[in-house]
Amino acid sequence: MKRYTIAYLALSFLSIQVWSQNLSAKQEMKDLIDENFRFAAAQYKVLQQNTGLTVMPKTFDYTSNKLVTSDTKWWCSGFYPGSLWMIYEHTKDEAIKKEALARLAILEKEQHYTGNHDLGFMMFCSFGNAYRITGNEAYKEVINTAAASLITRYRPSIQSIQSWDSSSNFKCPVIIDNMMNLELLLWASEQGGDPKFKEVALTHAQTTLKNHFRPDYSSFHVLDYDLKSGTVARKTTAQGAADSSAWSRGQVWGLYGFTVIYRFTKDPTYLNQAKRIASFLLNHPNLPNDKIPYWDFNAPGIPNTYRDASAASIMASALLELAQYATKKESANYIAIAETILRVLSTDTYRSKLGENGGFLLKHSVGSLPGKSEIDVPLTYADYYFLEALQRYENWYIVSGK
Repeated sequence: MKRYTIAYLALSFLSIQVWSQNLSAKQEMKDLIDENFRFAAAQYKVLQQNTGLTVMPKTFDYTSNKLVTSDTKWWCSGFYPGSLWMIYEHTKDEAIKKEALARLAILEKEQHYTGNHDLGFMMFCSFGNAYRITGNEAYKEVINTAAASLITRYRPSIQSIQSWDSSSNFKCPVIIDNMMNLELLLWASEQGGDPKFKEVALTHAQTTLKNHFRPDYSSFHVLDYDLKSGTVARKTTAQGAADSSAWSRGQVWGLYGFTVIYRFTKDPTYLNQAKRIASFLLNHPNLPNDKIPYWDFNAPGIPNTYRDASAASIMASALLELAQYATKKESANYIAIAETILRVLSTDTYRSKLGENGGFLLKHSVGSLPGKSEIDVPLTYADYYFLEALQRYENWYIVSGK
């Protein structure tokens, strides 16, 4: 009997020790998240000072030591206001809220924009967060109008939303990034909008699933369609290292997009696709130990080439949602990798010092290396998905007690 008692006590002590370690680890992550949001509130006030009243921050030019801005039609125009809303939600800093409101005011007109597919990035990351936090019905109407604008780019012959207009380079391009704009359509439809929004989104997702992926579940960046026949004319890239390569941000756009589609549909087809993309990414021999991807998984010169903090941020946020729908073992792995990414991005290697980097949070992202544009610089979407991942980690894996 004594042996059983001793064994029971030993097991109980071990359980208490594990529980205590888990509690300590969660508290450590909570402290990390709180510190990041406090820093973000202070740093974004620097970014605000550097940004004109009628434009949006885009990146920072280290050569001239100046902030680079964009007009509100630029595809990234929704990330700055979206980040402001998340910072306000966490800190309750009224100055941040005031700036968020001011930025929505200059962005609102783009609800009617039909120049490309990026309405989801522009209007849902901004007005979607604003509506979620405030419940202001006017924001919901803006989102609904933006969804109606987006589906004007739907092409029935290819069963997809055309990403960019035709040009000398492409006849009818559809890029993997377009998966990120479907959340706008699904949400608007679910919230009482036109059922056609959902129909278009799911048709596009099915076409992407069928045509965009290779047997190993990596994705092509650009598919160029023939509008008359509805067939794929070319499978190529605009921002990757090669047509056949796995451009890192493109892969994580796909991961995030199919995870979102599963959230709205609960169709296991989309969940399985997201898991397979995750497996490709997380088991790739060129994924560094710190989980911050190179700008392309097949980039020339690895390991002596650029990392992409934006791809890392997006991947962390996507994995944290995918973990909500995965098995216990898969979930633990996804969360652990996302946590690693968040910890690494919070170090001096990737995070700015207060007042530096133009006011951006993160360094070392890559926009388009082949286009010689935005190489090893801060980018608004790196900041946005970093904050979203921090928020998701706290809400889902600390506050919820999971």
